Parts: sequence; C-alpha cells; structure tokens
Amino acid sequence: MRRLPPRTLRGQLTAGLVTLLALACLAVGITTALALRGFLMGRLDEQLSASGGRFAASLEHEARPDADNRPDTRGQAESTFGARLLNGSVTQAAVVDDTTDRPLPLTPGDRRALAAVPVDGQGHSIRISALGAYRVSAVQGDDQDTLITGLPLHPVEETVHRLEAVEAVLFGAALVATGIAGALWVRISLRPLQRVTARAAEVAGLPLASGEVAMPGPLSDTDSRTEVGQVGTALNHMLGHIENALIRRQASEERLRQFAADASHELRTPVANIRGHAELALRHRGPVPGEVRHALERIDGESQRMTRLVDDLLLLARLDAGRPLGHEPVDLTLLILNATDDARAAGPDHRWFLDLPDNPVTVTGDAHRLQQAIGNILANARTHTPPGTEVTVTLTTDQNSVSVSVSDNGPGIPEELQPEVFGRFVRAHHARSRSAGGSGLGLAIVHAVITAHGGTVTVTSSPQHTAFRLTLPD
Repeated sequence: MRRLPPRTLRGQLTAGLVTLLALACLAVGITTALALRGFLMGRLDEQLSASGGRFAASLEHEARPDADNRPDTRGQAESTFGARLLNGSVTQAAVVDDTTDRPLPLTPGDRRALAAVPVDGQGHSIRISALGAYRVSAVQGDDQDTLITGLPLHPVEETVHRLEAVEAVLFGAALVATGIAGALWVRISLRPLQRVTARAAEVAGLPLASGEVAMPGPLSDTDSRTEVGQVGTALNHMLGHIENALIRRQASEERLRQFAADASHELRTPVANIRGHAELALRHRGPVPGEVRHALERIDGESQRMTRLVDDLLLLARLDAGRPLGHEPVDLTLLILNATDDARAAGPDHRWFLDLPDNPVTVTGDAHRLQQAIGNILANARTHTPPGTEVTVTLTTDQNSVSVSVSDNGPGIPEELQPEVFGRFVRAHHARSRSAGGSGLGLAIVHAVITAHGGTVTVTSSPQHTAFRLTLPD
C-alpha cells in the first residue's frame, strides 16, 4: 500500500528538514568518497610511474639465454603485476609474490584487455580474472615491445568503502537525531498556530444560527513580525466582525420578536371587536339583504382566522422569549386519542389508524401545548393530502425517550422544501394538493413547542410516504 506524504504542517516541516539534511549528507558523502578515491588513485599512479616498469622489463630475461631468468622484484610492492607484450600479444605475465616464477594464467579476455591499454605511461583501470581490479600503466620497451606494470585497486576500494560505511553510520545517526530534535522544535514553534486552530474550532462549534452567542476572547499571540502572529491578528479581527454582526443580528431579532408580540397583542382587541360586531349584526332580527349577510359571514370567518393567526404569533413570541411551559405529568396516550378523534371528525374522508402500546405512556410537560403540536401535525396531514389518504399515528417508547410518528401515503414533500418545512410562514405550494389555506405557522409552532420541551422533530418524505417524528424526553 502506498504511503501518503504527511499532511499536517508539523509533519511537512519535519519531513522537509530531514529530507534537506539527507540530501546534504548524500552530497557530502558522494563528494568525499570521490575525492578520496581520486586522491588514492593519484597516489597509485605515482607509484606506477616511480616503478619505471622495472618488474615488467625483467620479464624479458626469459627471452635471453644469458639472463638469470628470474624477474627483478627489488623495490616492488606485494601483488605488483607485470606483463610484456610483443606485437600486441602477451608473451609474459607475472605478479610479485612468493612464487614469482610461476606463470600467471590469463584468459582471452585478460589478453585483450592488456592489449587495449594505451602506451602513454598513464594509469588505467582493468580487471584481471585471476587477480581482480588493477591500475596499470604501459610504456614502450627497448626491444620494440610493450611493458605493463600494475598495482591492485583492492586497497583503494577497501578504503573508500570503509569511508562510505563510516559516513552512512554517522549520517544516519545525524538524520535520526535531527528528525527527533526537528520534530520537537517544530512542535514548539507551532504552538501559537495550534492555539489559533483551537480558537477557530471553538468558534465553529458555537450555535451561530440564532440566539445570543457569547464569543471567546481575542488571542494574545499577535506578534506581527511572525506569520503565526499575523494569522492570529487576522483571526482576532474576524472574530470581532463576527461578534459585532451577531450582536446586531440579535438586536434585530429581539426587535422583530418584540414587534410581533406587541402587534399581535394590539391586534387581539380590534379583531375581537370586529368579530363581535359581525356576530351582533348577524343576529339582527330584522330582514338583512343576502349580500350584506354574506359579507358579514365573510367578515366573521376572516376575523376568526385572524384571531388564530394572532394567537399563533403570540405563542411563538412567548416561546422565543423563553417563557416557561407547564411542567406536569401528561397522559400522552389519551392526548393522542383525543387529537386523532378531532382530526377524524374534521377529515372523515381520510383513513385514520392508531398504533399505541398497551399501557398508557406518560411524559412531563405542558398538556395543552403538546396537544396543540400533535393536532397541528394531524391537521397538516389532513389538509395537504387528497381524500382517501391513510394517516397512521404511532407511539413508541425507548429507555430515555418517547416518540410520536405521524405518517401518511400522500404525494410527499419536495426534497428541496424539506429543510425549510419547520420555518415560519413556509407554505408547501408544490408539495401536496391542498383544499384549505393556512398561515404557514403550524409546523413552526410544532417545532417551537417540542424544542421547548427538550425534544426534537424531524421529517422524512418521498412519494407515497411522509413521516413526522416527534421525540420527547421520558
């Protein structure tokens, strides 16, 4: 499996530091090894030049009857190689050791390599099968022959390899130590950035969508001479702007809520007066023209609808202000039975089903508001589904919660509208067929009431299935 590069800034800085040091160590190691090898090869070439080819020249004695027929090894280093070539062919080859007079076996490849050595007195590297790597130098002999003298490269290679091994150990230890020290140094250097990250995460976890929000204080690490300090300064400025925006938004929401509460409260009296006068006019004993009676009936009906709207706005204003609700045992089973009976009476063309546990289920809360919330859900299912729709009310219990589910097999709610379905004055124009108008506050009241009880309300919808689920703490 391919390992991914470190993604954290700390990991990247540490890895970059170690990588740069590794490249520097590699460059130093290669440079020193090449320099040492060049120096040793130069010394080896000097030794070849100083030998003057005496050992190779002594190999000519075998060709002269009056000679001693033994190679001259005086002043020659151990393992010195000598060879004599005549007309490009090797006639003699020997190496300085205890048995110098023993002929040295050469392969055809060795003979070709020796014949290819330039006669320039300079050092050249070749490999002899029986001896290994050698540094050789070729000079012209007195008898129009070629004399080759060589010294082994093994000491040079051994010294270079020993230097490489020492450098590998030292550089490896330096990389490990630098990696550990660099990680600690980077960790300490990035502590201010970690505080910036923690503060940003703290702000991200705050409920900024609504309500009064207490913003955390500014960061202290704001040294403009450092990059982290500049980030901290920018974050402090951003937090300040966010706090000011939240304060203005909260003040605007408070003014709007106060206006809704005040307007609703002020509207209750004139709406009640209008309704009262309309009812009084309808009770007039004398003859009333048909057009006038119809107008009075419309005034009475609209005043009743406006009364419900004002009551809903006042309820939402009280819930927004955190007004306490009732806190008493509520028989949720009986409440669901009554709410379903009311819905069945209002919608006899729907099919209503109940799925309740055998034993009564009791919760703590405000019975009137809970019945209003469940009634709103049932009214929503009744008014936004066609006749013949099946509506099922299910009550289930868990260890720490109680759930009420209202589901139907109607057309469903469009997916793009589902996140906003509990908003205020939201109407599902394209969601379901509707036979009656609404204020768009029913589901908003459901959400506010259930939230005030410490519960949650959710909706899932698709064609032929829509379910509202109300969850209350047990």
